[in-house]
Amino acid sequence: MRKIILASASPRRKELLERAGVDFEVLPASGDENRISDNPGEAVKQLASDKAASVIRTMKDSADGTIVIGSDTVVVFENVILGKPHDTEDAVNTLKKLQANTHQVYTGVSVWEKKEKVWTEHTFYESTDVTFYPVSDEEIREYVATGEPMDKAGSYGIQGLFGIYVKGISGEYNNVVGLPVARLFYEMKKSGINLRG
Repeated sequence: MRKIILASASPRRKELLERAGVDFEVLPASGDENRISDNPGEAVKQLASDKAASVIRTMKDSADGTIVIGSDTVVVFENVILGKPHDTEDAVNTLKKLQANTHQVYTGVSVWEKKEKVWTEHTFYESTDVTFYPVSDEEIREYVATGEPMDKAGSYGIQGLFGIYVKGISGEYNNVVGLPVARLFYEMKKSGINLRG
């Protein structure tokens, strides 16, 4: 049985992998996130790769067949990457921009596999368009007051309380939650990796 490690403390990513029937353990990545590109696709691939690599550095005696999955998600509006909010006003201002508009959610996934004592990396990103209905300032402040947006890229979680304002999405829903599970399984199948076996 191969050992699979999720290099993320995100409860949402953990839940998505569990629902997909993957047997894994969680070993959160440590260290600062240092984005070296303003290109969203390149940025999330690099951050996902850094997270997986930071976990691999802590694993001295991992067996062949071990897999480490790193992931990172950003929200992009008008080609600008929106991170997690610094404070409540930042969250309010971000949501004011996103309401009645379409933005993109990018998730990078980096899967490292140990084969014959050598780590090989498979890294990709997925992008999904999300469109919100118009949302009033009062509704935005009520949502921010719940505290829910404070640890989320773009200041909202589609699976949370702000989900009622989503007019539509184009692309994989799970990508917006934090892990494009269908794309992950597709990419792994192409690489000959069975995440359920």
